[in-house]
Amino acid sequence: ALRFGLFLKCFTTRLWEKSGFLELYSWQRQRKAKQEFCLHDGPPYANGDPHVGHALNKILKDITNRFHMMRGYKVHYVPGWDCHGLPIELKALSEIKGAENLSPVEIRQKAKEFAERAIEKQKAAFIRWGIMADWANCYCTFDPKYEANQLRVFHKMYDKGFIYQDYKPVFWSPSAKTALAEAELEYNEQHVSRSVYMKFPLLKSPPKLASVIDGSSPTSVLVWTTQPWTVPANQAVCYMPDAEYSVVKCATTGEHLILAANRVESTAAVLDTQFEVISTCKGSEDLADGSCAHPTIPGRVSPLLPANHVTMAKGTGLVHTAPAHGMEDYSVASHHQLPTECLVDERGHFTEAAGPELKNKNVLEEGNEAVIKMLQAAGSLLKEEKYVHSYPYDWRTKKPMIIRASKQWFVNTANVKATAQEVLKKVKIIPTSAVSRMLEMLDRRTFWCISRQRCWGVPIPVFYQKDTGESLINSETITDIIKIVEQQGTDAWWTLPIEQLLSKEAVAKAGGHDVLDYVKGQDVLDIWFDSGTSWAHVLEGTEQRADVYLEGKDQLGGWFQSSLLTSVATRKKAPYKTLIVHGFTLGEKGEKMSKSIGNVVDPDVVINGGDDHTKDPPYGADVLRWWVAESNVFTEVLIGPVVLNAARDDINKLRNTLRFMLGNMAGFNPETDSIPPSEMYIVDQYMLHLLQDYGSKVTEAYKQYDYSKVVRLLQAFCSRNLSNFYFSIIKDRLYCEEEKDPKRRSCQTVLAEALDVVVRSFAPILPHLAEEVFQHLPYKKGKGVFRTGWINASSGWKKPGIEEAIEGACAMRDSFLGSISGKNPLEYEVIIVIEPGLLFELMEALQAEESSRVSQLNEIMMASQTTLLSEIPKETPADANIVTGNFLINLEGGDIREESSYKVIALPTAKAKCPRCRRYTADSSSTPCPRCLKVIAGKGST
Repeated sequence: ALRFGLFLKCFTTRLWEKSGFLELYSWQRQRKAKQEFCLHDGPPYANGDPHVGHALNKILKDITNRFHMMRGYKVHYVPGWDCHGLPIELKALSEIKGAENLSPVEIRQKAKEFAERAIEKQKAAFIRWGIMADWANCYCTFDPKYEANQLRVFHKMYDKGFIYQDYKPVFWSPSAKTALAEAELEYNEQHVSRSVYMKFPLLKSPPKLASVIDGSSPTSVLVWTTQPWTVPANQAVCYMPDAEYSVVKCATTGEHLILAANRVESTAAVLDTQFEVISTCKGSEDLADGSCAHPTIPGRVSPLLPANHVTMAKGTGLVHTAPAHGMEDYSVASHHQLPTECLVDERGHFTEAAGPELKNKNVLEEGNEAVIKMLQAAGSLLKEEKYVHSYPYDWRTKKPMIIRASKQWFVNTANVKATAQEVLKKVKIIPTSAVSRMLEMLDRRTFWCISRQRCWGVPIPVFYQKDTGESLINSETITDIIKIVEQQGTDAWWTLPIEQLLSKEAVAKAGGHDVLDYVKGQDVLDIWFDSGTSWAHVLEGTEQRADVYLEGKDQLGGWFQSSLLTSVATRKKAPYKTLIVHGFTLGEKGEKMSKSIGNVVDPDVVINGGDDHTKDPPYGADVLRWWVAESNVFTEVLIGPVVLNAARDDINKLRNTLRFMLGNMAGFNPETDSIPPSEMYIVDQYMLHLLQDYGSKVTEAYKQYDYSKVVRLLQAFCSRNLSNFYFSIIKDRLYCEEEKDPKRRSCQTVLAEALDVVVRSFAPILPHLAEEVFQHLPYKKGKGVFRTGWINASSGWKKPGIEEAIEGACAMRDSFLGSISGKNPLEYEVIIVIEPGLLFELMEALQAEESSRVSQLNEIMMASQTTLLSEIPKETPADANIVTGNFLINLEGGDIREESSYKVIALPTAKAKCPRCRRYTADSSSTPCPRCLKVIAGKGST
């Protein structure tokens, strides 16, 4: 097995050299073509080894590109890599001792080196998988020209008012010390929070409740939260305007509590008490103008405010509102001019402003505990319990997120998404089920936080006044930075002094005095903004629009969306005409791949084999590609040993079919030896008819990006039409007729055409096997399969009427073979009886004489002799097995319909077995049959 793996590598290398495999992309870019097909490569992240997810994606793209190239398009495909961002920075720094002492320039250098190593590793794998591209000219998001184009998009969006700076709550990763966009989150469905029921003492009764609350018992509003650490930042308690609320008396304490009417019973049960309803009122009418005392901060007042985000699914129907730690909370605060004070730093720890009891404590750990104890000490805590729910985690560090107010840069997607949604409706999306999902994701997105507090990325080109913190950014400053970045890359932001980045003229124009009064901003752009502007760098022409973007379903909220938003904001059009969305890879039992389970499939091991080749055999690249093509990629795609073994077996069956055709091409030259279709056997014409139909269906399946259908059509055609039907019929003609006999040349002509059509039909999927076949053709066929075009099935091959003759004969053959139940049909003579009519006439076209051992009909019947009659002969033995059947003739699109009955009689032959052709057509077993004698005589030998 080890030797076979080595042979496989050497064989592939030689095949590449002979066929010009690696030069194919450059060749097709240089040829003249009327149309261009552009598939824009979504850049994979440059932070790890190639995996089966990469294989699924890259191979799907390559199948698409190769099909279009063979169809005559000039394919534009530039592979790329997403190279910036926190995950690369963290991985690069994890390899270094004392990383915390590195300067930003040193961190950037280490991160770039790490990304470059990952790119080379992934690139080598992609080449080995047979991905067609100019691998010397890829794009990377850290290329200076790419970064400059990215900043040009930023500039246009800023000029149009789509990019702005604001202080508001964003998703924050304490583990990474940076803001994140929603696309960078993953949700842990089993996260456990410490939820609390707490009371906010009523300070000022709402006027309409004053008569109900007599003051004899203390009254509080009852609030539930899963994030107690946010209570110190509370500024209000919100209620649902249209909901009903109840004033209840607690049986345990005698105090009055206010909560939603439909949450009374469930809340009393949780608190293990009973509530007596004193009064019920409507939120909008009766809770307005009330206020509460903050439960832990003396003197702070929390007003009661209406808000539409309040729900009744959980809790008490009254929501604790901390504007610094919730998007809806912030909206309420903005509307009512409440402060948005954040008491949490970038590490996720309480700041000094939170007070000595909380300072420096982690809000998700000991800080949470401290707040709960403060609530308890204040007498405000009614109950604490564990609550399991879905909670956002940082997709890279796998640690919990918080929502935290900070000064960030945003894209105002609210002003873009209406146009984006309209534009998206004109994009073809495959499968169609992905359309609504992407539209919904767009609808939910009101803003996009694009600033990150790291150094490995493209800097946001902004300067800040040292004393006031006021930002300086305009067309002049951005244009100057773009010129520098295009020449020196974004390292210049960190290496050059501010005097070389910010001009005196720009400072003066902004009303400033001295360049040195300003400092450079420290934020970099979100990597989704990096990759989302790839269209501006990679796509060519004035339109800069790709025919296809093809990625996994996670990109509906990622690259597909960021590309759409940046393109619509700057140009009011999508950067793509078609989106193709594939599923994720899973283990063959439908489970996620995990090293602990041991079901991770390494594509390198699939191709070259593992350490133990008995356990992990080398399958080669084409098995990996077949797996991709045969899978329903629009759902989850399964892979494992069973799946790979089945793929290998499928390819081996295909190889056997190809081997039969190649083996019978010896001594045949299509240019000089082909027989015109009009002079062919009818069954040969029938095969050309099927070939033409197969070619049309395969082409259509490729056009619809339905590669699993291509595989199904290929397997059905090779198995049913070629191996099981045609090959079994023509073996006698191929092996026993004189070499240059027109009858033999007729089926060789068909085999040559079938071989050409079949190989071209699977070439985009199995390029190595396709080139291997072309290397073994005994006649010249251009410069390989990919340089000589797509399937060329002549429209003249299509002859609908011919189907009735052959399929009628096949129906009778099935009746004949069924009547002899598994015995050798050559040992029998068959009599076919058909009443005069259309079916009889069709059979006469296959056999003009009454009885024949060499007719086209007899070849199909596979018998010793076939007799065609219009009535049962009188001498038929009384015990003869007569099988009756019917066949419906349907011609001219249904205009001619005639059902005919037939009878089939199988009789043992009296002839001897020919020692040459092994058919029962000889007078003696020691003497060849008349046909074979004639062939032997023609060769001048006995």
